[in-house]
Amino acid sequence: MSRLPFAQAYGPWAIVAGGSEGIGAAFADQIARRGVHLVLVARRPEPLELTAERLRRAHGVEVRTVAADLAGPAALDEISAIAAGAPIGLVVTNAAVTPAGRFLDCAPGELAAAVDLNCRASMLLAHAFLPEMAGRGHGGVVFVSSLAGLQGVPGLAAYSATKAFLISLGESLWAELRPAGVDVLTVCAGAVATPGHQDATRRAAPGTTSPDLVAATALGALGRGFRVVPGTVNRVSAFALQRLTPRRAAIAVFGRASAATLKP
Repeated sequence: MSRLPFAQAYGPWAIVAGGSEGIGAAFADQIARRGVHLVLVARRPEPLELTAERLRRAHGVEVRTVAADLAGPAALDEISAIAAGAPIGLVVTNAAVTPAGRFLDCAPGELAAAVDLNCRASMLLAHAFLPEMAGRGHGGVVFVSSLAGLQGVPGLAAYSATKAFLISLGESLWAELRPAGVDVLTVCAGAVATPGHQDATRRAAPGTTSPDLVAATALGALGRGFRVVPGTVNRVSAFALQRLTPRRAAIAVFGRASAATLKP
């Protein structure tokens, strides 16, 4: 873990993708509290501007916004243009889509969007700003993954596969960039009480956490390892399913949990 104060180690600017609400907005709030300026990226301009203005008033930081679909071909250029002249010391890749239901029932466009946003956009966003961090000898990247990425999940096949991609990418970059002084962390969240999650589920899953807990856990763990699981229930579950349970049984457990909580 860097011995520098947070704003020096991971500032003076941070990018938060998917930063208008939910987990992304929680990351933005806690980063701003630490005195780091922000570039917030999200698809919908209205909630994005509302969040940006709230952060400016609450924390006295500069906030730039990019209203763009991260899965689109021009998004990275738009982000780079808005971030020009702002040394980026931290990137949080949080934006994601969740195709739910039987894989054979998912439209090809849904599956392609999941790969483009959850995988491609996260990887290229990190790749765009990591060279400058490595050159300065400090910085960080946080990939927001999921417990669903630790094994296959029937009913969430594409989503769990894309989150597994982020886990593997994060582990690789953690090892590659440690010698350069750059910290890479993957946060594997369980169910989180975000507006999108609440709209998609009929009841809260066991161990459901708040966006603030996810962000606080991740930022507190940055520089201490390559992966963190927020919430005691989720950490115990992850340990048991990874270390003590046969893989076949873990897949079945997550499949049943998904079927019990997601709306049909």
